[in-house]
Amino acid sequence: MLRMVFTVIHLGALIAMAVLASTEAMAQQAPLPDLSISVGGSELAGGGSVASSLKIVLLLTVMSFAPAMILCMTCFTRIAVVLGMTRTALGTATLPPNTVITGLALFLTLAIMGPVFEKSYDQGIKPYLDGQMAQDEAITKTLGPLKEFLVKHSREKDLALFLQITRSEQPKDPADVPFFVAVPGFVLSELNAAFQIGFLIALPFLVLDMVVSSVLTSMSMITLPPVVISLPLKLMLFVIVDGWHLIISSLVKTYKV
Repeated sequence: MLRMVFTVIHLGALIAMAVLASTEAMAQQAPLPDLSISVGGSELAGGGSVASSLKIVLLLTVMSFAPAMILCMTCFTRIAVVLGMTRTALGTATLPPNTVITGLALFLTLAIMGPVFEKSYDQGIKPYLDGQMAQDEAITKTLGPLKEFLVKHSREKDLALFLQITRSEQPKDPADVPFFVAVPGFVLSELNAAFQIGFLIALPFLVLDMVVSSVLTSMSMITLPPVVISLPLKLMLFVIVDGWHLIISSLVKTYKV
């Protein structure tokens, strides 16, 4: 588990370095004005490229977005949305709490994405840390398994949509899909799949609510809120079928890593 956490941290760092490298390349093409900063009487000067102090600021800024980038490039979105819609279908507004849903989704994400992170670590991060690989090659090798996962679990129509939006050329092979197309295409596919699963989960509870409401109306008990009767019935049904186990096991099986 700790190795997967460190892999995620290194992955975010390599993504940040990739953005930083592209920024520095742009700065070399269009040099920035000279920058000099005095700290305790000593002067830090930057010439035609990005100054060291500016690099640190830029790196910290990119790293602050790394968690959001990692969450959008994993199965966290589908799991969190499905668990949240399950809570809504049950009618328990705040139970389980958001922290429980987020924590469970995070640990399930680490369990599902474990093989991908291990592959990224072995192919890119470990050789880079051992000094056996250059930074550019390490970034490519590290992001390779992750992009393969994103493309595998994305719908073709979603990838085609973002290829059209970004005006990118049609790739001849899934490995040629640009990373900035694979990520939003994967997120859109995950949202679509999550809402489909959420609909299937909410459907039996909706039928139960309608039955309870019809029974109460036929008994002229219109002043009694149907949720008072349907909530215990839904909880009993959910516990009898072992709902959380079924939902989580089904979610895990939807991913083929």
